[in-house]
Amino acid sequence: MEDSLDVPSPCLIVLVGPGASGKSTWAAKSFPAEWIVSSDHLRAMVGSGEDDIAASADALTLLLQIVTIRVRRRLTTVIDTLGLDVERRRAWLALARENQMACVAVAFDTPAAECRSRNQGRAKRIPVDVLNSQLRTWRRTKETLATEGFDKVISPRPVRVVPKAFSEAAAAARRQHDEPAGMRFGLHLASFSFSRDRAATAGHLRDIAEAAESAGFDGIYVMDHFRQIPQIGRPWDDFLESWTTLAYLCAHTSRVRLGTLVSGITYRNVAHLGKIVATLDILSRGRAVCGVGLAWFKEEHLAYGWEFPPVSARYALLEDALQLLPLIWGPGSPRFDGRVLSVPEAVCYPRPIQAKIPIIVGGGAERRTLRLAARYADAANVFGDVRTVRHKAGVLRRHCAEAGRDPEQVALTHLSTALVGADDRHVTQLVSRLRPPRRDPARFAESVNAGTVHDHVGRFRELAEAGVGEVIVRLPDLSDTEPIERMAKIIAAFR
Repeated sequence: MEDSLDVPSPCLIVLVGPGASGKSTWAAKSFPAEWIVSSDHLRAMVGSGEDDIAASADALTLLLQIVTIRVRRRLTTVIDTLGLDVERRRAWLALARENQMACVAVAFDTPAAECRSRNQGRAKRIPVDVLNSQLRTWRRTKETLATEGFDKVISPRPVRVVPKAFSEAAAAARRQHDEPAGMRFGLHLASFSFSRDRAATAGHLRDIAEAAESAGFDGIYVMDHFRQIPQIGRPWDDFLESWTTLAYLCAHTSRVRLGTLVSGITYRNVAHLGKIVATLDILSRGRAVCGVGLAWFKEEHLAYGWEFPPVSARYALLEDALQLLPLIWGPGSPRFDGRVLSVPEAVCYPRPIQAKIPIIVGGGAERRTLRLAARYADAANVFGDVRTVRHKAGVLRRHCAEAGRDPEQVALTHLSTALVGADDRHVTQLVSRLRPPRRDPARFAESVNAGTVHDHVGRFRELAEAGVGEVIVRLPDLSDTEPIERMAKIIAAFR
């Protein structure tokens, strides 16, 4: 069986080929009916039937309107027409580009004799002279189709429409299989609504942490918030305080690193934060990680009665903190006077077990956040697709060079959501179960990176090639340990 080809969602798919070349049959086998916009079907809607040639102009007008509306809404759309008019193909491509969608042409290079034979077997035949004209046009078209600017020109093979993050994952997964690359994995806990029974929360959390360690995760990270953020849930959803939760987790794990991703720099006295992190490092026997960031959630500050300083003031506080924290964990009791912080004695007993507690700076702002990470931190955590990450890795390296640091001293970590299914059918089931009511399935799948184990192996390999040393994943279906068991297969591919 021919391997399937992955194309990104959303995508505009243009079928190109003469009559009787198999376009409609292939489209019906490959895509949901609601994705396909067919000139024949529309001719039946505005005329007396699919063979009502007099209705062709009206059918084409309607097709143009439907395709334009769907593409503007960024819905994957399959155009089932002859596709032999070069100006019309250019218009489809321009429409896709205007709406930031991929555009793929499917070339139906069916032998002329087979097209004629199929046509002979039809109840409603294409006139011979018309089919011959189409075949001649196709011979010219197939010579130039690959030069017209489509993202891909493919043959009518099996196709999977996958979130954009996986459009090149199949090839990357093969590279990982042939020449394995190493990668660290972190589990990101961003929700604690495990059940309606709050008394069961501790047990669920313990089970998840133990499963994560067994699965091969290198770290467990929690968000440092005091109520759920709007990107994930509702303000009244159950949400645990971060450092207390990490202390609980250290009692139920023995190997994984434990930290926040990331602590808002405005939430605590910085010296006090240093003491908290050092305590976790002692109790976990040297597994603490300190993530710090600018603190962006204004509504949370207001709800708790905290001041929410301007961005410039928060950057000044963050830079001071990045210099003060290592002093608190280090020898002696030096005085620290920064731009906004003054500490007469930077001291902490007992001192951490680690000679140097890793500091991760969260955020991808290139001029200031990544510059601070390059100067003071051990890692920078960023978001985004492979292209974005590759760019930010380059920015981080340049900042390191300007600061006189070896870029190898500052790791790049990447945070994203990963909905992992055992196979395509399971992925579809997960998306159907988890997506909010009335949310388009394809858009939800894209937002959570819904894909198979094989898809994710490829995505993480691409991130490794872009410069990422550790991927930190939020599993949106983490109500039990089953999603962690699927992640274990991905982690194993990088060991």
